[in-house]
Amino acid sequence: MYKRIRDLREDKDMTQKEMAQYLGIHQTTYSDYELGNLNIPIPALIKIATLFGTSIDYLVGITDERRPYPSRQLAQRG
Repeated sequence: MYKRIRDLREDKDMTQKEMAQYLGIHQTTYSDYELGNLNIPIPALIKIATLFGTSIDYLVGITDERRPYPSRQLAQRG
C-alpha cells in the first residue's frame, strides 16, 4: 500500500510536504504513512484516493484496477 501511495504522489510531482498540507497533517506524519510506521486513517485514505482518481481498494492492494468505482449516485441512475 505504502509504495502505491508514494508512486502516485511522485507521478503527480507532489512532495511529501504538499501531500501533508492537502491532508492537513505534519510532513513527518505523512512520511510515517509512506514508510508504514503509522496506519493511515480512513478519512485520509478517502482524500488520497479522491486526489489521485482511484479507489481505496487500489491504494491498499485489493485490486490492480486504478480506475475508481462508479459513485453510488451514478450507479443508481444507470
